[in-house]
Amino acid sequence: MNPFVFLTEAAAGEAAAGGGSMIVMLVVMFAVFYFMLIRPENKKKKQAEEMRNSISLGDELTTIGGIIGKVVQVTEDTITIETGEDRVRIQLKKWAISTTAKQEAAEAAKAANATSFFGKKKKS
Repeated sequence: MNPFVFLTEAAAGEAAAGGGSMIVMLVVMFAVFYFMLIRPENKKKKQAEEMRNSISLGDELTTIGGIIGKVVQVTEDTITIETGEDRVRIQLKKWAISTTAKQEAAEAAKAANATSFFGKKKKS
């Protein structure tokens, strides 16, 4: 028997066994990416969409450009806000809304009550 044939058969057997573990590793890596990157991003998008759909008259909000104003009109895909003392009205698309005053207050309260990994209050 030729020793090279034996070595190639052994290498083929090892490659087949290693291929199975390679697939398992790829599945595990995909699962890690899904739970660490994709799922949190989808949750964040869903929360932003819910926030934009729950805006009502009188809410104070901030746009992605940094404009702060009070909502005076809401339609299906646009919002009209008033800014400043001179009552300038600006019409915006809903996707341009960054945060609302209610959302900022909730985040500030959550940050104030946040604890570290060891159960101690975080310093602000």
